[in-house]
Amino acid sequence: MPRVEVIYFSGFGHTAKQAEAILGGASEVSDARLWAIPEDGLVSEALWEAADSADAIIFGGPTYMGGVPWQFKRFADDSSKRWFSGAWANKFAGGFTNSASFVGDKGETMGYLQTLAAQHGMIWVSLGQPPANALEHGPTDMNRLGGSAGALAVSPSDASSEQAPEAGDLQSAHAYGRRVAAIAEAKIIV
Repeated sequence: MPRVEVIYFSGFGHTAKQAEAILGGASEVSDARLWAIPEDGLVSEALWEAADSADAIIFGGPTYMGGVPWQFKRFADDSSKRWFSGAWANKFAGGFTNSASFVGDKGETMGYLQTLAAQHGMIWVSLGQPPANALEHGPTDMNRLGGSAGALAVSPSDASSEQAPEAGDLQSAHAYGRRVAAIAEAKIIV
């Protein structure tokens, strides 16, 4: 059974709900754990050890001002010690983000997460879900934002974490967590 670590930062609780949905999907086919990056961005040695021994790491955070929040960036910068040793090379990777706007420059955040994974020599797992982009689709449909790099969600700026993200965004995250874990289980490396 593969080991999947979900590492994320959440400022207001919305991205934490998305992370929990990803964990739920990943847990169906793997030994998965959730790690929240703290407010100061300094993660525990236990998190580093878990990431180093993982088969897959799913990174996440909200999109703030067109990118990852500084707490996640601090974690990413600190991961350079792993880069020097190649500790994460050939692990599977995925990512997710959430913002108040439907677009909200989420693509910039996803690009950052993909680049982080690529610098570490990781193998990125795409979302693998068709977009819900017809008139009949709404907030209860998976991939309603039409992303392909990873799981996307919207949480209006005045919504509590009990109100957002919507059911479709959380279902999409759940399925994505399962997909990353299933690919890690298959160990499809060329």
